Amino acid sequence: MAQRKKGQVQSSAVGEEAVAYTGAGTQPQQAGDAPGRPPHQDTHDQPRTSRCSSASAQWETVALTLQGGGALGAYQAGVYEGLFEAGIAPNWIAGISIGALNTALIAGNAPEHRVARLREFWETICQPAWSPPLPAFLEHALFNAGDAVRKTFTAFQAAGAVVEGQKGFFTPRFPPPLPNASGQPGKASYYDTTPLKATLERLCDFDRINSGEVRVSLGAVNVGTGNFVYFDTTTTRLRPEHFIASGALPPGFAAVEIDGEYYWDGGLMSNTPLYEVIQTTPRRDTLAFQVDLWSARGPVPDNITDVQGRMKDIQYSSRTRLVTDMLQRSQRFRHVLREVLDRVSPEHRHDSWVELADELSCSKMYNVIHLIYRQKEYEGHFKDFQFGTTTMREHWSSGLQDIRATLEQPGWLDKPDNDSGFVTHDIHRDARGHGSGPK
Repeated sequence: MAQRKKGQVQSSAVGEEAVAYTGAGTQPQQAGDAPGRPPHQDTHDQPRTSRCSSASAQWETVALTLQGGGALGAYQAGVYEGLFEAGIAPNWIAGISIGALNTALIAGNAPEHRVARLREFWETICQPAWSPPLPAFLEHALFNAGDAVRKTFTAFQAAGAVVEGQKGFFTPRFPPPLPNASGQPGKASYYDTTPLKATLERLCDFDRINSGEVRVSLGAVNVGTGNFVYFDTTTTRLRPEHFIASGALPPGFAAVEIDGEYYWDGGLMSNTPLYEVIQTTPRRDTLAFQVDLWSARGPVPDNITDVQGRMKDIQYSSRTRLVTDMLQRSQRFRHVLREVLDRVSPEHRHDSWVELADELSCSKMYNVIHLIYRQKEYEGHFKDFQFGTTTMREHWSSGLQDIRATLEQPGWLDKPDNDSGFVTHDIHRDARGHGSGPK
């Protein structure tokens, strides 16, 4: 295969992608490297690890914001592996739904163990709850037997998740709930997530999560009030229930009781935790890696099955675009106001309107790096609950490739030099020729 060019996303077969997936925080060999030679490095003056860690050090906050998306969440694990190998250490992680579970794995382990714990989690939950998994060679063969076979096979795996659940994650309630039968709110669902609690307790250190080493925020919806809330380590001691509540999507999963209140999946109201990070006060210079699992762009569907999938894409991705555009506009106003105030003469500094303007102004800088999962041709509307191992590894590899390609772009981690103090970058948008400057 040809060596990957700067700014391009490498395309490779699943068997080759598995090489990247087994990196475990090390620098895996790239396509085009001869056997026995050192792994490919950037052609910049510094190795990527040194260059990226130095660039990220200029920011007060380095945030990782993780969207919900079920089985697609392995893409986020790949992105994190790429950040780790580049020496970028987020000091704030905000997650919703599956993003909250990945957050637990990252914040709940020492940096050198995080990739391994993420891998153990995903290898576990991508197995059937009760049935023995297919032999690896057979699953690999079916996955690569052609588009028609692949679509049928992945649909079969999604059906398996519906029928028997996933190991260490969720299992069907038996007997299944009757539609009008009243009972406890914590059991009003088709599936039981008790196995997930045991998995999180086994793989995560909750004392570390609450230590303040990394700030953690989890989005959820209060079922009784309908209000969107964030559980945050600056105000709350987080337990497994908080992470499970963030991913309790009804009617599949039941509301989770926390301190007498019941909570559902935060994606019901907002699937994008970026707003929580950017709008927080006091404001800080912030580099945010926004990892989305649903792409706003996609083909217009021509059948009912594809309509269902496209609905999910639009429903769960549109808020990301809305939030980013809104944050950029508001920050531009604050930034311009700050520049104007710097030109106000000293004798007017104590004018009440000037003092109010000073409170509203802001000179802080924001850089949002978008990593957006791109749907594969074979994926259907069930992609968020298709937990096949081979598919998971492909998602993981896609995330790793995307973040590597992103970090190769010169200047993308720098502070913006524009009148808004806000910039966004997206490797896929740049590849389409739309540029990488302010949106």
